[in-house]
Amino acid sequence: MALTIDQSPIPRYIPAPPVTEELDYVDLAIIDLSKLSSGSGKLELAGNVRDAMRAQGFLYVINHGLTLQETERMFDIANASFDSVSEDEKSAYAGKIQEEGSFQGYKPRQYWHIDAGVHDQIETYNINRDVSKKEHPQTLRPFLPEIQQFSRHSHFNVLHPILRLLTLGMDLPEETFVNLHGFNSIGESYVRFMKYFPRSDDEKSKTNNVWLKGHTDMGSITVLYSQPVAALQILAPDGKWLWIRHIPNALVINVGDALEYLSGGFYRATIHRVVQPPPSQRGYTRLGVYYFAMPDDNVKLISRSGSKSEWTEKKFEANVVPSMEVYRKARTSAYGRSTLRRATNEANVQEEVISGVVVRHYD
Repeated sequence: MALTIDQSPIPRYIPAPPVTEELDYVDLAIIDLSKLSSGSGKLELAGNVRDAMRAQGFLYVINHGLTLQETERMFDIANASFDSVSEDEKSAYAGKIQEEGSFQGYKPRQYWHIDAGVHDQIETYNINRDVSKKEHPQTLRPFLPEIQQFSRHSHFNVLHPILRLLTLGMDLPEETFVNLHGFNSIGESYVRFMKYFPRSDDEKSKTNNVWLKGHTDMGSITVLYSQPVAALQILAPDGKWLWIRHIPNALVINVGDALEYLSGGFYRATIHRVVQPPPSQRGYTRLGVYYFAMPDDNVKLISRSGSKSEWTEKKFEANVVPSMEVYRKARTSAYGRSTLRRATNEANVQEEVISGVVVRHYD
């Protein structure tokens, strides 16, 4: 489903130039969704997606149905949500993050505590998959039809195919996970525009150049539309942080907590963080366009995997199994605002318990 690009004028977003340093990149699988058109291609992709997500929890997707021009248009719109909206209007459309456990709306800079008294320099604007759920700033209103098409595309043409492939990789009925992710259901899958601003030298020093601590996402699948600033890293099994390479017009897909719970640990949420870019890209902002997918609010975060459950560690305290609504609200309210405890025998890990779930953060 191609987007219908509106002719409403908007300033072009000019991204940072490509990184010039040689970085220690992780080698991720590249999944070509155009192969879904044949039965044999689907089975091949299911095996490839299963193996990639079990080994690393991240992969690339290409031929996802949007042209480079359409993707760039979404980055233009994303940038306008920050650069073309006044601070007063941003305050008027601020998300009720702590009050309602919802990210819908703006999250201002310096809202999350990172480390050593330093707060984030990240601004976000979060839009429910149904853009009509809430009002939006005047600047964005002409572009809401495009954002709605983009949301539907991300949900039906990216999320659902990936969920089907993940399910086939477990030898489960193909719609098992798709049926838990309805577009019109009550829930909070959303489009996120996210802009990272450069830090001061003092902030860099105090946080060891970490912009966003190592964490797992709370939802099922996160879709990142690849952009050129090198900053995203994943934690390898040997404890080393590896960089994610930018591939123009590719998607970077990762597993979150909810899918780990629903798959009984067959797929594991991947630990990732955001750090200061290398010297060739210092001083540039990092603009992100995402689709954060979560199961419907009424879905209990319990394994649908039957005999394939592989969990060996305890995931819930006192056998509490929260719904997606309970977990997302608690996790949203607490993130970056709660007091963390240092994990036993792990100097680089801090923990908190949210709705009976032990949530870990990595330095």
